[in-house]
Amino acid sequence: MSQILQVEDLIQEFDLTQDLLDRIKFKHGHFSMEQRVVHAVNHVSFDIEEGEVFSLVGESGCGKSTTARTVIRLQEPKSGRVIFDGQDITHMKAKELRPIRRQMQMIFQDPYASLNPRQKVLDILTEPILFHKLAESRAVAEEKAVYLLERVGLSAEQANRYPHQFSGGQRQRIGIARALAVEPKFIIADEPVSALDVSIQAQILNILMDLKDEFGLSYLFIAHDLSVVKHISDRLGVMYLGTIVERAPKKRLFQKPLHPYTQALFSAAPTIDETSISQSQELKGEIPSPIHLPSGCLFHERCPMARPECAVEMPRLREGEPDHFVACHMVAPASDPSVVEEGRTSL
Repeated sequence: MSQILQVEDLIQEFDLTQDLLDRIKFKHGHFSMEQRVVHAVNHVSFDIEEGEVFSLVGESGCGKSTTARTVIRLQEPKSGRVIFDGQDITHMKAKELRPIRRQMQMIFQDPYASLNPRQKVLDILTEPILFHKLAESRAVAEEKAVYLLERVGLSAEQANRYPHQFSGGQRQRIGIARALAVEPKFIIADEPVSALDVSIQAQILNILMDLKDEFGLSYLFIAHDLSVVKHISDRLGVMYLGTIVERAPKKRLFQKPLHPYTQALFSAAPTIDETSISQSQELKGEIPSPIHLPSGCLFHERCPMARPECAVEMPRLREGEPDHFVACHMVAPASDPSVVEEGRTSL
């Protein structure tokens, strides 16, 4: 099985002091220049196989959605590489990127905000089909749009309604249909069910899985709900403060999380059924500011297992067990001499 996506050492930063006046601060009786930069994504690396669902999970604000938007080039990366279907798209110009964008689509957390309120649903679905020349006429494009609506559980009669005439779950179905309209290979689902009722969540997740099998899709799935990612994922990456601290197949990660943060995250979940974590990890303090990152391991200030070296050296993401990668000084590397190490030793 070949890889549809490779993300290598991705960094994303946002400068909060772009204006000169924002940088000038008055402290201790004199003026000084200060630069405030949000380190949103820090040396993130992962890959996704064709037909796979890879999920990024973590607390709100850990960089999951920023990673997704940077991967799909809605935001330009500060550094790193994004390779899609064998092509390096990191610095592609808009014209070069246009055919690639058709293959990479996104389902947003708030479907209403991503749908044009002045367009009928039929037009919302038909427009990208015609733009990418995927139908020989408008009539054919509309026929395809109606098929997609029906495929996600809506009726042909609803095609001539406006987005505000639908419920939240129905709007998310429209968002899924729109993503499918241009026949993509890869879809990023950014918290697609977090704003929906539990019963509707299950329906949307089942639709996504059925469509994956029918159309041969690969997903990058973003979520903070562990029950959701456990249902849909093949592999997971756990993010903390803009970096991946653990990455493993779903079953292995839920049965035996290795990183102290992953253990604490899982133990905080209401239930993780038969594979519940026996020992919970209580975290101290607050999440550090992404503007002023801690030295060494980004988690060491809150980690109950921290040792002096944790405050000095950034741990590499390395194989703690076969196909189970973890960034922690406390976890011994796998005995295999061919162990792969990823990431950097410092920020």
